[in-house]
Amino acid sequence: MNQPSDRHERGEAMFQQVFGREPRPGSYPDFLRITVDHLFGEIWTRPHLSVEERELVALTAVTLARTDWELRGHIGAALHLGMSREKIVEVIIQLAYYGGWPVANNGLRVAQEVFAELDGTTGKDAEP
Repeated sequence: MNQPSDRHERGEAMFQQVFGREPRPGSYPDFLRITVDHLFGEIWTRPHLSVEERELVALTAVTLARTDWELRGHIGAALHLGMSREKIVEVIIQLAYYGGWPVANNGLRVAQEVFAELDGTTGKDAEP
């Protein structure tokens, strides 16, 4: 079994790899510690899926859940890991068939906003 400090160190390193930044303490430091230790230190470091494949799974899950805050973060992570905007959009379009048109429409809206922020535009007229 992995020691807690090992898990935490692996988790911080994986979080940095995925998001390109250190985990930010928020209002609930215990939840952040659990997330870093368990999700990133244990789950994201398991074998058989690459980090990019795991990001596709996470991007799909948060799109289907319509959790806009997390979707913004995972779109940023996907871009950080080298995924193209076109690939992100294609994933979200395919989800229309599995999660419904409103899910895809919401995901595309969030993607458009994230892309616009990165481009320094408003995003209202931009294509995702």
